[in-house]
Amino acid sequence: MDKGAEYYRRFLDGDEGAIGDIMDELFFKLVFFVDRFVHDVHTAEDIALDVMSDLFVHKHRYDFRSSLKTYLFMRGRSRAIDWIRHRKASAATELTEAAGVPDERTDLEEKLLSDERKRTVGAAVDKLPEDMRTAVHLVFFEEMSYAEAASVMKKNRKQIDNLLYRAKKELYAILGDEGRQLL
Repeated sequence: MDKGAEYYRRFLDGDEGAIGDIMDELFFKLVFFVDRFVHDVHTAEDIALDVMSDLFVHKHRYDFRSSLKTYLFMRGRSRAIDWIRHRKASAATELTEAAGVPDERTDLEEKLLSDERKRTVGAAVDKLPEDMRTAVHLVFFEEMSYAEAASVMKKNRKQIDNLLYRAKKELYAILGDEGRQLL
């Protein structure tokens, strides 16, 4: 059993402190995952909080068939897609963009991608199609198994395997000979 499911069992048994353990273990991972879809860290945090609060309010929904992390990522992906579908097109410019002040996401990315290898590979991954990019993120950055990634993406294991194979080929093409050394 994974840590998240263990903490959730404690929560179901009445240990309120388990909520903090679950949040510490999975909240920021969920925020970073959702941010890959919505491209706004504040919206990603809101969606992640909604997913987490649903977990604690609707205790019967998580059935322990998958890891808690996989379950939360599936719910987060679904909520992010719903948010994208329902957001209203707005021509308003955010104050941070208007003033030329870098937003928190830029600062966070700069910290996470501080060395040249991560920047180069990250830029190449961003050029991949959405499904390939999501599969790469789940398997290599979130360290999920192919089965867990398949569950999150609502695909089967073979489709994840094919997506990753094609993603590697595309990354080699994008990065060229230097890229083979980076990957």
